[in-house]
Amino acid sequence: MNPVKTNLTLEEHIKEWRVYMQKRPALRSADIEELEDHLLIQAKALIESGLDEDEAFLVAVKRLGDIDSLTREFGSEYSERLWKHLILAKEGEEYFQIDWLDASVAVGMAIAAAIAIKLPELFGLPIDGSEANALFYFHNFSLFVLPFLAVYFAWKRKLVRVDYFWLAVPFVAGAFIVNLLPFKSGSHTEILAALHLPIALWLAVGFAYSGARWRSHKQRMNYVRFSGEWFIYYVLIGLGGGVLMGFTIFIFGAIGFDAEEILNSWMLPCGIVGAVIISAWLVEAKKSIIENMAPVLTRLFTPLFTALLFIFLVTMIWTDSSINVKREVLIGFDLLLVLVLGLLLYSISARDPEAPPGIFDGLQLMLVVCALLVDILALWAIGARISEFGFSPNKVAALGENLVLLVNLGWSAVLYTRFLMKRSSFSPLEHWQTAYSPVYAIWAWVVVLFFPIIFNYR
Repeated sequence: MNPVKTNLTLEEHIKEWRVYMQKRPALRSADIEELEDHLLIQAKALIESGLDEDEAFLVAVKRLGDIDSLTREFGSEYSERLWKHLILAKEGEEYFQIDWLDASVAVGMAIAAAIAIKLPELFGLPIDGSEANALFYFHNFSLFVLPFLAVYFAWKRKLVRVDYFWLAVPFVAGAFIVNLLPFKSGSHTEILAALHLPIALWLAVGFAYSGARWRSHKQRMNYVRFSGEWFIYYVLIGLGGGVLMGFTIFIFGAIGFDAEEILNSWMLPCGIVGAVIISAWLVEAKKSIIENMAPVLTRLFTPLFTALLFIFLVTMIWTDSSINVKREVLIGFDLLLVLVLGLLLYSISARDPEAPPGIFDGLQLMLVVCALLVDILALWAIGARISEFGFSPNKVAALGENLVLLVNLGWSAVLYTRFLMKRSSFSPLEHWQTAYSPVYAIWAWVVVLFFPIIFNYR
């Protein structure tokens, strides 16, 4: 058989696929036409999300599960590029083609971030564990790395000059707020601003990731997928880095040299910020197989978190306990609910919107309902605390965040119920999540910009 040509147009790929399928006696012409329409829609959607025509075609064919055995055969005979990873998945075989220009830019941005986090040492602000210096790095950590991640995506998506201007605005505003406003040292509003700024700026990076097409539902959902994959790679790199540091300390200790101080002052901070960029590059480099990891992780952690929240609610009722509203408790509950929401978003992004309701969708609804009940209990406790002791920055921030989550989780539960009852398709749930995402950025900026003024920087 002749070797398969690469860099074909989408039309040429589909023509080649159609000729192959017409040789299969099990498929009628009407079946092939219907599958071809579905294949074309899938491929065009993938091209819009950033894949080239070769990759889009390969991924689209992979998704035609109804003719899985034929697609395996087609892949075996006709492809030498991505089929090994996307369809055949034979042990020991993998395909990962590196774009060296892209890799060089990513590494350059990672090095720039590492330089940025060490640069303050020239001005008398070393990473030495002192309270004043620790507070400075706590304020500015996201500003040391996220601008470089934004520049990487802006270069990759070929943003025009005016887009660079709008991209720079939130970073300049954030730097001004956390460094020049007259916060009282260690005040609640200072800590809240530092905690919410990374959230606001991460969503600003989404502007660059989407190629300045942030209003697009598809681009927002792509950024959700990217964020989930990025988190996974970042954690894996972090675990590997921890092992590397441990062995470094061990082997140097064997010759009587204490490497811990050097690692803590150089390798750790530079590695933390550099890994942010490298993780993003890895997701981009392997985006054509992004869905391989997502379904596995969502199906693993959704039952676990559902069980956790359900047992927590039962325990509260059984012991007649209430939530103890302290700052650490509020932060912990908000992080838990955000994690559940992230799991929900990741599940939605990994799901085939055309698939009918299934058991896993029912489990997702149960997770949403449990999180919704926990959110309501937290809001009740916060309201009781405010009525007893009055308003404070922490309680108002927690109140606002839980209300934002309440709206998202509540309407998600309604849409999931309608989908499971077959009164609606899955698409409204997808569109609701992407349409609601700017609300989180708006609330984060409210905390960063207005809370210091409202609460007099205390």
